[in-house]
Amino acid sequence: MDDKRILLDYGSGGKASQRLISELFMHHFDNPMLTQMDDAAFLNIQGPLSMSTDTFTVDPIFFPGGNIGSLAVHGTVNDVAMLGAKPLYLSCAYIIEEGLEFSVLEEIVISMAKAAKEAGVAIVTGDTKVVPKGTVDKIFINTTGVGQMIVEDYPSGSKARPGDAVIISGTMGDHGLTILAQREGLTFDTPVESDCASLNGLTQRLIEEVGDIHVLRDPTRGGLATTLNEIAGQSGVGIDVEEDAIPVNDGVRSGCSFLGMDPLYLANEGKLICILPGDKADKALELLRSEPLGTGAVCIGTVTEDNAGKVILVTPLGGRRMLNMLEGEQLPRIC
Repeated sequence: MDDKRILLDYGSGGKASQRLISELFMHHFDNPMLTQMDDAAFLNIQGPLSMSTDTFTVDPIFFPGGNIGSLAVHGTVNDVAMLGAKPLYLSCAYIIEEGLEFSVLEEIVISMAKAAKEAGVAIVTGDTKVVPKGTVDKIFINTTGVGQMIVEDYPSGSKARPGDAVIISGTMGDHGLTILAQREGLTFDTPVESDCASLNGLTQRLIEEVGDIHVLRDPTRGGLATTLNEIAGQSGVGIDVEEDAIPVNDGVRSGCSFLGMDPLYLANEGKLICILPGDKADKALELLRSEPLGTGAVCIGTVTEDNAGKVILVTPLGGRRMLNMLEGEQLPRIC
């Protein structure tokens, strides 16, 4: 395409729109379902499904470890997978600000195609809208994911039981602090990078090779602390967490100390929480640590009958304090 910037004409539905679709989106997202160019995609799926939708408005749109395009794929793939499903298909819809550089949009689309291929999903339908300059900040992306359930008794936030082990797949707070640092032009002695990644390979192995997984969640907005509180409330149980057991990268720890933030409330985009019977914890940890995205997996606590609906943080000195849910927005537009 000859234009260096996105024009309002590209959202018109006419020839300019067709050029954008055929020369950019179809070129990079090419698959038999998408190339039919119908108003909807025909999906031949049998049995129960998992479905999730999300809209991504992250600022800045490029950051160490990814961009808004790869994040949109990873975020929706992970949400579908956390219910115990194999993600198969994605839709994507773009709201683009007039004047956005075409090269920027192309880089985002390329990264989406790469992320989708790595996750084993196909982008099968979508939509593009171009709005006048100033009515949206560069680009927003909505993605919807559909997956086929691979387990009948699927994981849910309401299924944590006393005696269960609480496992996380790695360090906390990487994505949230990376976005803040990039947005504000901050640098730290130890560089930080988003953990943005698709976790469906991990979740499928946990379900098929370990089994009896009670809860799977990805602690995104609100971080680990908020997500654990959600699970405790949904299940009507207490959760005790060992503060010393929670891994945090040195750059995130020092950055949070400098900024007065708590990494347990910062978003993650490539980590999961797995809650399962305590006697299966070792097997789950061994499996997770055998995968590149789970090498830092640790057991951080247990589910209890006490303090229903609450999360208790056990300090290194043996003290106990409430780890409350995040109140309000600590860091807007992190995903």
